[in-house]
Amino acid sequence: MSFNFNEANDCIMNTYGRLDPIMTHGKGVYLYDSNENEYLDFTSGIGVSSLGYCNEKWIDAVDSQIHKFAHVSNIFKTEPAARLAQKITAISHMERIFFANSGAEANEGAIKLARKYSYEKYGENRSTILSLLQSFHGRTITTLKATGQDRLHKYFFPFTEGFNYVIANDIEDFKSKLTPDVCAIMLEAIQGEGGVIPLNEYFVQEVVKICNEKDILVIFDEVQCGIARSGKMFGYENFNVKPNIVTVAKGLGAGLPIGGFLCDNKLKDVLCPGDHGSTFGGNPVVCSGAEVVIDELCNEDSFNRISNNGLYVKSLLENSKNSQILSVRGLGLMIGIQVKCSPKDVQLAALKKGLLVLTAGTDIVRLLPPLVITKEELKKGIDILLDVLGSIQ
Repeated sequence: MSFNFNEANDCIMNTYGRLDPIMTHGKGVYLYDSNENEYLDFTSGIGVSSLGYCNEKWIDAVDSQIHKFAHVSNIFKTEPAARLAQKITAISHMERIFFANSGAEANEGAIKLARKYSYEKYGENRSTILSLLQSFHGRTITTLKATGQDRLHKYFFPFTEGFNYVIANDIEDFKSKLTPDVCAIMLEAIQGEGGVIPLNEYFVQEVVKICNEKDILVIFDEVQCGIARSGKMFGYENFNVKPNIVTVAKGLGAGLPIGGFLCDNKLKDVLCPGDHGSTFGGNPVVCSGAEVVIDELCNEDSFNRISNNGLYVKSLLENSKNSQILSVRGLGLMIGIQVKCSPKDVQLAALKKGLLVLTAGTDIVRLLPPLVITKEELKKGIDILLDVLGSIQ
């Protein structure tokens, strides 16, 4: 069968607002299309390609494992999953992890864990999960309902019941939602899809304090802002709190699909054989690559470099005095730029100049570059972005 790209592409469901380039390969922090155009990537696959493209250590680890076997059932144990579990629980100071394949799966598992803990200890009628307005936790029926955005609660009725929503950074609203049926709260340290909005430290600390007093579990969704993205292992570490459950995905795999939820000592034995499972979770190839991510990015030198690079980007943007920029926010290399103009227009204009950026909400240009990016590469990208913003009327 001959291959015509446009005909073949029409066989894929039209669920994404895709941009025009047909990406064919990458190297470092650059992507290349079918016409060999070069793009400096400030998106990293929406926070996935944490090591950039074609990282040699990552390739070697994946290649070595795939020459042994690519998959075995979870009725057997494997060394890559065990090694990764040991490394990530040690660095996160959590007790155990369940491996899945995506952020939505990780969040679904966290919800199941929280509800089973509450059911076994308190019985029925204590299963409600609180989340924040403008949050995003996934696109399954359950995680869509956990997402605090009404615009996404459509078409797919009936959604999973048992969720309520709190105004972010409003401690009084949180207290008013603490009805007797609440078993957990799910938070993003930085609301990514909601506009790159870091939570307020006082709010987070008060929420965790109150939850601990009432045995309400604290779940941090670190799918986007975790694994060093914020300049710390997890975003919640910026607020000096300790959750009961942490979900991970995206950057942990550096390009291969992975997800997982970690739990503390109180919850380590709640889920038993038969309570939860995954055909591909803990895949040995994926776990081998994820080990490299932990080794390369999850250390103090890397955290400091990412944090300093984030401050550098903010300073370039804020000191530019560009009339289109209203504000700059975020932590580490998860940065949101509030603009007067259409962020989609900025994205398309930047694309033409060889820079890839993201959007969030109606007024945010979002930057999620690979975590291995250098200051020189950041400066090059910000210069392009500022040029684009200066040319938009």
